[in-house]
Amino acid sequence: MTARALMIQGTSSDAGKSTLVAGLCRVLRRRGMRVAPFKPQNMSLNSAVASDGGEIGRAQALQAQAAGIVPTTDMNPVLLKPQSDREAQVIIQGRPIGSLDAAGYHEYKRIARRAVLDSYHRLASGYELIVVEGAGSAAEINLRANDIANMGFAEAVDCPVALIADIDRGGVFAQLVGTLALLSESERARVTGFVINRFRGDRALLDPGLEWLETHSGKPVFGVLPYLQDLHLDAEDGLPREQGRHGPHLGQLRVIVPITPRISNPTDFDPLRQHPQIDFRFTVDPHDVPGVDLVILPGSKSVCADLAWLRERGWGEQLARHLRYGGRLIGICGGFQMLGKTIADPHGVEGPPGTRPGFGWLEVDTVLESEKQLRNVTGHLTLGAATVRGYEIHMGRSTGVGCSRPLIELEDGRADGAISPDGQVLGTYVHGLFEEPATCSALLGWAGLTAPIPLDHGQRRERALEHLADAVETGLQLEQLLGDIGPAADAVSLPKRTPSR
Repeated sequence: MTARALMIQGTSSDAGKSTLVAGLCRVLRRRGMRVAPFKPQNMSLNSAVASDGGEIGRAQALQAQAAGIVPTTDMNPVLLKPQSDREAQVIIQGRPIGSLDAAGYHEYKRIARRAVLDSYHRLASGYELIVVEGAGSAAEINLRANDIANMGFAEAVDCPVALIADIDRGGVFAQLVGTLALLSESERARVTGFVINRFRGDRALLDPGLEWLETHSGKPVFGVLPYLQDLHLDAEDGLPREQGRHGPHLGQLRVIVPITPRISNPTDFDPLRQHPQIDFRFTVDPHDVPGVDLVILPGSKSVCADLAWLRERGWGEQLARHLRYGGRLIGICGGFQMLGKTIADPHGVEGPPGTRPGFGWLEVDTVLESEKQLRNVTGHLTLGAATVRGYEIHMGRSTGVGCSRPLIELEDGRADGAISPDGQVLGTYVHGLFEEPATCSALLGWAGLTAPIPLDHGQRRERALEHLADAVETGLQLEQLLGDIGPAADAVSLPKRTPSR
């Protein structure tokens, strides 16, 4: 069996491609179809560990969940993780092959293309439909040569393209018409229609524009998706649109996370942002530290550079004061490494070789290594016995006296993380630490929250996917959107939804 495919491309980054793919995967799954997500190339510091042990974009892991399948590295064969403004780590089919600048990667794309097509055909052999996500804008004309992320991929596998645009940004008709104008004739012909995303207001005021767009372009508008203000799903890259609190919060525990230049996996903090008892903020200002109960240092793609950035802005002094006044401090992954005594980079993994001092609040020393540690893990907290489920993505190993007081005992026999002698500072390599209700409650209790409310973030994510799927079902003409799919222009037969809820 070879799956048919539909590709969702956007007029810009953050137009809603990832969200629409997730919504379509959930809609088709609950109609009984075997569907899988695919993103040829992703640039993101939000990543996950797939079931086969490799690293993929977090958005593809979420889309796989929406489709009811386990994520594999074939769903995102090329992942680029920026390390600086000019260089990114290149991950092919789940494994890092090195770091390249833009020119170097442009040359490497010929090799990456083979990995993309191999992964796609392997994935397509097991499903009825592949929903493909483009990257950035469909009209990146400066990157058209050797393109594997947008139209270059669509033309290689001969699949139709639906174009999505974000009306909340303004200028939605200019986005769509301008994008079409910049495509080649064959690429323009491949676009079967449009989706308008994040609409709020009176639909009657939009309809004349939609009629004009269809007449001007000769292509249909498949539908309009509303602005889903309460949709809490993992951000594809970087920080979520709404970085602070959500809904009515009692604000009994004040928590901040510094936004470092190369912050990674900020989705770690989604359960805290949505917790009704927490006043949560991302911040760049160290003067926000006084008065908070808990500071969490996040993961980082360039630990030493982000550590230097924190020091230059006075975070060290403010964190030391925070601890003197009895505050609590957690470091996750790169943040854990920063809390130790030293970070050694003998091979120049992140920059010039050398050893840098850490903040020194945990009695551990870290050595950055060329081989990345990738694994899904389970275990239990040593602060009580709450179950931990998460994943590790890191380049270093930490050792020292502090590791004899681990935060987590893992089921594979390893101990993870460290606890300071005074019990005020915790460190761990495990991402996803706050997703398990009991673990989250135990850590919030340690941080000073009285009677934490246990919230199941996994269930919240499932409810959000169902809410998104309902919006896709209501807002889009699915039969029209999916009607032209097929390598030989064979129409996909879309099953009716079976009422179940």
